[in-house]
Amino acid sequence: MKAVAYRQSLPIEDAQSLLDVNLPEPAAPGGRDLLVRVHAVSVNPVDTKIRRSVDPQGADKVLGWDAAGIVLAVGPQASLFQPGDAVFYAGAIDRPGSNAELQLVDERIVGRKPATLDFAHAAALPLTTITAWELLFDRLGVARGTPGGTLLITGAAGGVGSIAVQLARQLTGLTVIGTASRPETQAWVRELGAHHVVDHRQPLVDAVRAVAPQGVDYAMSLTHTEQHYDALIELLNPQGRLGLIDDPATPIDIRAMKRKSISLHWEFMYTRSLFHTPDMLAQHRVLNEVADLLDAGVLRGTLRENLGRIDAATLRRAHARLESGSTIGKLVLQGF
Repeated sequence: MKAVAYRQSLPIEDAQSLLDVNLPEPAAPGGRDLLVRVHAVSVNPVDTKIRRSVDPQGADKVLGWDAAGIVLAVGPQASLFQPGDAVFYAGAIDRPGSNAELQLVDERIVGRKPATLDFAHAAALPLTTITAWELLFDRLGVARGTPGGTLLITGAAGGVGSIAVQLARQLTGLTVIGTASRPETQAWVRELGAHHVVDHRQPLVDAVRAVAPQGVDYAMSLTHTEQHYDALIELLNPQGRLGLIDDPATPIDIRAMKRKSISLHWEFMYTRSLFHTPDMLAQHRVLNEVADLLDAGVLRGTLRENLGRIDAATLRRAHARLESGSTIGKLVLQGF
């Protein structure tokens, strides 16, 4: 089967950083696995982080943790899907990724593809949707339909922010403040439903207090936490909650949280699949519920650009765009 892999950790500008390869097809699915023919994929920061930091020492390592496709076969214990079903999923970080024609994936982390979205638009959503959903509802403990409170989302124009803004605006009563630095990213965050948008290049405390003088109850730090950490602690109200998804470049001092009894919450959407937690099926349910919300028009897709076919040259372009830190929404590739 056709696939895109890497064999050593190299800068994305190097033509050998990602390679077109032919790999053996996966074995017949066992257990609760599905064998999926991949129609479209999207690219996430985790792809670039792994490519830069995990050296496969000459072996073909396939990246990619967002896909939409068609189920070809199901394992003997699978019960949620049948051959021919259209699905979307983010996969598991400890298994081969989706940048291949065929992929095995556990059905418990797979959802039905939204009927109103094509494969490209569906592929843009799973990883960021699960991350945003788990961070908002599972980690920060926000209740669906909560009547009040204020949520600050830093880096709101990115993949996770683009869905987090919508979930908070559509499914809760929180006042949503998103940060974005350029006119086009600020317009995107407003379009997605943020009540207020502030420029994180300005002093964050002043910018946020201009629209929320009372402070914020929840904060999602989606990028550059080390730059915003002091401001987030100052802005959070007593007993507030701070959620992180990034890897701060420098250590943060959690002792600063003590005086206000602020709690810290990490979100890593691969935890359930990596440890096969008893509630692993939750991701299947989240994706199905989000598919319903998309089909009902409550949520909208976050695809911003379809870069073309799934091959090494196009994926190198996608990785370079992500590493530049200037993307809006999601980048997608479609077809081999």
